[in-house]
Amino acid sequence: MKKEYPSVILLGSTGSIGIQTLELAEATGIKITALGAGKNWKLAEEQARRFHPAVCAMADEDAADELKVRLADTDIKVTAGKESISALAYLEGDTVLNAVSGSAGLAPTLAAIDAGKPLALANKESLVMAGETVMRRAREKGVRVSPVDSEHSAIMQTLRAGKKSEIKRLILTASGGPFFGMTKKQLREKRLGDALAHPTWSMGKGITVDSATLMNKGFEVIEASHLFGVPGENISVVIHRESIIHSMTEYIDNSVIAQLSVPDMRLCIAHALTCPTRKMGVTPQLDLTEIGKLTFYKPDTDAFPLLSLAFRTLKAGGALPAVLHAANEATVNAFLDGKIIRFTDIQETVMKVTDDLWYFSGEKGLDAVLKADTEARRRVADLIKKG
Repeated sequence: MKKEYPSVILLGSTGSIGIQTLELAEATGIKITALGAGKNWKLAEEQARRFHPAVCAMADEDAADELKVRLADTDIKVTAGKESISALAYLEGDTVLNAVSGSAGLAPTLAAIDAGKPLALANKESLVMAGETVMRRAREKGVRVSPVDSEHSAIMQTLRAGKKSEIKRLILTASGGPFFGMTKKQLREKRLGDALAHPTWSMGKGITVDSATLMNKGFEVIEASHLFGVPGENISVVIHRESIIHSMTEYIDNSVIAQLSVPDMRLCIAHALTCPTRKMGVTPQLDLTEIGKLTFYKPDTDAFPLLSLAFRTLKAGGALPAVLHAANEATVNAFLDGKIIRFTDIQETVMKVTDDLWYFSGEKGLDAVLKADTEARRRVADLIKKG
């Protein structure tokens, strides 16, 4: 009997995408052959007992030590360290789903490609930081990279309506986050609790803040450019508050093909695992009569300048997108930790560090990416220390 879904090596199992992947696995019978997580050994233990993977890797070594004790009554092997997450890609399993968050996801992405496994990619940072390297290596290895992000999943589906030569524009939709319609002056009064109140999606704290600044959408523009081989000038963003249309492709005859569904990441996960075929899923059916209306707005790049910065960074190229990503990740982490208070401090810090390190646009390759990442984080730390 043919399997409905491939077996999965799941990296980042305790994060939002990882948890939803396991919900899908439980509902559909997907076999989880290995789990990778960070520090949350309590949730990792629960997941390991539910899904019985051969190996469970913890990036944090103390967490791994604790998990070993907790799983001593099982035959599940526990491995430790960041390298152990990447090593999972070489184990038994049809597909690697990389849901590791942040820059830590780059090494596992490259490992999955080197292992020759189809890659379901939820770690957009891999493509923001090193998109040219990742996609070139995937082409050389003949590895399929399928996006898990709802926007890129939608684009992947709508691209089946025409040839690449017929693409006029990719249109990414954005919810607008919790601060839609606010002015720069109003944004200066916003704090962490305000930024975490996303109107549509339930996500991790970091990506929720990125949604509030529209930085997440900027990263998705860079990701889309590398995934689909479309330059930034042929990608646009539209605010769509209902989050029902997940993205669109416009063709040269001016027809626009859109993908619609209720906002549920399990649909995107399922499609990344089985594309181009479709399987019965667990997502609720869409009823447009209940939605009533779909609205669209231009993004306010004056109040939310990081979106424009992402387009400029993509155009400049080189290792500059790695600067942008690292500056943002370090600044958002500081915001979440209470080291910076005002929401607008995120924008100001990221813009200054990226502008100061613009010379990285002339440097290419993985070494340059890693160097840019390190330098951007150092600059952010210095700025925060100076206050």
